[in-house]
Amino acid sequence: MKILQLGKFYPIRGGVEKVMLDLTTGLSSSGTRCDMLCAMSGKDSVDKKDLPFVAEAGKGLTALLQLNPLGRVLCTKSLAKAAGTMISPAMIRYLRAHKDEYDLIHVHHPDPMAALALLLSGFKGRVVLHWHSDIISQKTFFRLYRPIQNWLLRRADAVVCTTPAYIEGSEHLKMFKDKCSSVPIGIAPVLPDAQAVGEMRSRYPGKHLILSVGRLVPYKGYSYLIQAMASLDDSYHLVIGGKGPLEEQLKSQARECGVTDKVTFLGYVPDEDMPSWFGACDVFVLPSVMKTEAFGIVQIEAMSCGKPVIATRIPGSGVSWVNADGVSGYNVEPCDPEGLAEALRKICENPSEKEKLGKSALERFNSLFTLPKMTEKVLNLYFYLLKQDKNEKS
Repeated sequence: MKILQLGKFYPIRGGVEKVMLDLTTGLSSSGTRCDMLCAMSGKDSVDKKDLPFVAEAGKGLTALLQLNPLGRVLCTKSLAKAAGTMISPAMIRYLRAHKDEYDLIHVHHPDPMAALALLLSGFKGRVVLHWHSDIISQKTFFRLYRPIQNWLLRRADAVVCTTPAYIEGSEHLKMFKDKCSSVPIGIAPVLPDAQAVGEMRSRYPGKHLILSVGRLVPYKGYSYLIQAMASLDDSYHLVIGGKGPLEEQLKSQARECGVTDKVTFLGYVPDEDMPSWFGACDVFVLPSVMKTEAFGIVQIEAMSCGKPVIATRIPGSGVSWVNADGVSGYNVEPCDPEGLAEALRKICENPSEKEKLGKSALERFNSLFTLPKMTEKVLNLYFYLLKQDKNEKS
């Protein structure tokens, strides 16, 4: 059996790409041949952490990473980026030339370039569609893309969603529920360094340390979290990690709210530092306000460290399913600063509650969100589909 994970970008910058890479690594490490085909901008280079995996790129590839004997990342050249997708004619050419090498293609949505490449490839085998999110913000572009999306939904032999909530909440999936199943995203547990955790905690002595991480963009809801800080006393300190177009606006808002001494903007946080921030915080908050936030991988990263989570009940999203209310933390209404502040008080000012929620968060992570569990469920789906092929041929 040889599998292709199709879509998105390299270097790895977002949740969808990380899921693809984790699946490629997990499947190939367990004995299944698996490639990941994605697009790479000419301005980008191989991530320094991936340099040990660089192999000689074949014809039509910008870069090739040999993760292990059975797993590869194949990067085609991208001409530009538009509407959240790479424009890569090279991806189409490569897939057309190599489609017969694969028994099954696992395409990740939303990624119009990957969908177009599959459509034009002429691939005749089994297709799994991984539905990470509806397309929410690119409304004009979506009108052009929708016929291809509809083709992709019809073409897929199975549709995988990251939570059961998204199967029920997506208008686009309601006609295809018989194909849909839920496979929660799984990750390797985050492992904080005790010494670094102690150093970070020492910067905020005696404080309830609140952590939030993500791109500084409107749907992440950081403005409401900053407003919440104005309702909390000086024993609370918020640390926000990430960069984005709203950075200066959010800093200005913190000044206007009088909370500059209670909010730290870290900017870009290197991957190697993130585990220690998760380990140092008392509570992790995901204040997102739009369905664009479909899952929230940062939630399960915090849960793997035994940290309570505060998230939002976004209609149609899986975020509040990932963070089980009253189990791994609390969920509040979107755009509700006072709701966020009250949830923080309930956790931080009640040590036994914080301990209980943190313990349950770790248990929930171990029961639902580990990389081996995700890999096993996906592999079982592949076997099921390919067994149907054998039965039909016999």
